[in-house]
Amino acid sequence: MARTLLLDLDGTLVDTVPDLAAALNRLMQARGLAEFSHDQVAAMVGDGVAALVARAFAAREREPDARAVEELTADYTAHVAVESRLYPKVLPVLEGLVQQGWQLAVCTNKPERSARGLLHALGLLQLICTVGGGDSFAVRKPDPRHLLDTLAQAGGQADRAVMLGDHRNDVAAARGAGIPCIFAKWGYGTAGMAEGSSSIARDMAEAAAIANRLLPEMR
Repeated sequence: MARTLLLDLDGTLVDTVPDLAAALNRLMQARGLAEFSHDQVAAMVGDGVAALVARAFAAREREPDARAVEELTADYTAHVAVESRLYPKVLPVLEGLVQQGWQLAVCTNKPERSARGLLHALGLLQLICTVGGGDSFAVRKPDPRHLLDTLAQAGGQADRAVMLGDHRNDVAAARGAGIPCIFAKWGYGTAGMAEGSSSIARDMAEAAAIANRLLPEMR
C-alpha cells in the first residue's frame, strides 16, 4: 500500500491571500463597505467561503446578504491564480515525494472547483491523485471524515497516511482520524494552532523529511 500525504492547500502549498483579499475587497466595495488588509484576510481564512464572508461582514457590523457567498465564490474562482504563489520548495519537494512512492491528496475547505483551478494554474494538479474540497463531501475539516473520505477517494488508508497543514482544523481533523499531522509553521496559522500536532516543520523540505520519518517506506 502506497503512503499518502494529505495536504492542506491555502497557507500550506500556496499563499492564496492576495487573490482572496482582492476578491473579498471587491465584494466589500460593491456594498459600500471598508476593505481589509492582507493580514486581516489571512486571519479569517481556513473554514471555507461562507465562514470568510460571515467574518468579513461581522467585522463591518453587517449581516451577509443572500448573494454574498455565491458572488465571492464566482469572483474568486475566476481570479484564483492572479497573484497567488507556491511557497518556497513546494514543487520540487512534492515531485521528490512522488518519486519516492508517495501519493499526494489535497484536503481543503476551499471549494473543489477553485482548488483544482488553482492547482492546475500553478502546475501541481498532475502530481495530485485526488482533491477533497470543502464541497466534495457532506462534511469538511475539522471533521475527521473529510480527511478519511479524501483518503478513501485516493485509495489510501489511515495507517499509511500523514497530514500536512497550517491550521487548527488540520490538526483536529488528523487527530480525530488517527493520522499524524505535521504543522506547517510557514502558513497562516498561529503558533497555538500547532498544539496536538505530531511535529512542526519550518519549510516544505523539512515537512517531507518528517513525513518520511513518521512513515518510512516499507521494504
